[in-house]
Amino acid sequence: MSDSEFNTADTAQLVDEFRAVTKKLRSEVGRIVVGQDEVVEHLLITLLVGGHCLVTGMPGTAKTLLVRTLADALGLQFDRIQFTPDLMPTDITGTDIIEDDDNGKRNWRFIPGPIFTNVLLADEINRTPPKTQAALLEAMQEYSATVRGTQHIINKPFFVLATQNPLELEGTYPLPEAQLDRFLFNIMLDYLPLEDELTVVQRFTSDTLPEPVVACTNAEQILAFQKLTRQVPVSQQVGRYAVELVRSTRPEDPSASPKVKQYVKFGASVRAALFITLAAKARALMAGRYHVTTEDIDALAAPVLRHRVMLNYFAEADGLTVDDVLRDVVDQRVAA
Repeated sequence: MSDSEFNTADTAQLVDEFRAVTKKLRSEVGRIVVGQDEVVEHLLITLLVGGHCLVTGMPGTAKTLLVRTLADALGLQFDRIQFTPDLMPTDITGTDIIEDDDNGKRNWRFIPGPIFTNVLLADEINRTPPKTQAALLEAMQEYSATVRGTQHIINKPFFVLATQNPLELEGTYPLPEAQLDRFLFNIMLDYLPLEDELTVVQRFTSDTLPEPVVACTNAEQILAFQKLTRQVPVSQQVGRYAVELVRSTRPEDPSASPKVKQYVKFGASVRAALFITLAAKARALMAGRYHVTTEDIDALAAPVLRHRVMLNYFAEADGLTVDDVLRDVVDQRVAA
């Protein structure tokens, strides 16, 4: 779609609604959640492209508050699963039960689990075994859950936000690469700057708490925004830039930098190129542009790629993180 195609009456009105709603959402969430503007932007991008998000952060960094506040502002149904080592797949998907009808005949009836919602917070997802983690895979990819051979459809929009603690290793089950790859973003939620932390303390220890957020949109409008986001044009040049950026994370690729070849064990998959392009479309539209630029691709490289690039033991020995390597990847592409 070209810029001129956005000038049709219906599309132009939808674009205006898109900008107004995303601006209002930021404002409403910002009344409760302090100093996480970039994180909120990434969560909105995830929603606008129909993806899912992994949030990695220390305890007490308001991960749960952030998701619940966003769900309220979106006007969507919210549910939460606290992952524990004894959680079973049916605790997530739901199960069939036998019940007697008025005639005394026994029938199976499906009791939906918490996965049948719009915004699902999978809290501390790395605290449950792989069998239970895998119960999310079908829902995240196919928007359905199969119980006893029967497929149950999950209504859209459906948005999974999973949290994990990066420090605690005891009693945890790290997510396998196949499941990590299904998350659009891996967002790092860090401690707040001093002034923002002081604002949080003052805001939530006074006798007057902030007013509840007001719903700014609904499920039908969000689905329309998702469709609009996919219509944002990407030039051949920018599309090639995104693909080359992803390919340069693979140590066996000729375009890989010396740092990638030395420190990376596995690079990002084709899904990363798809996701970074889709996310860039949403970012461009939120910024008031009708086309994607290489700056959009660069800005989203870290959250899209950090959980898809696996470092080797040389990186650990030299004290390098995956973000250090990704900064080098972006710098090399910008300089090329």
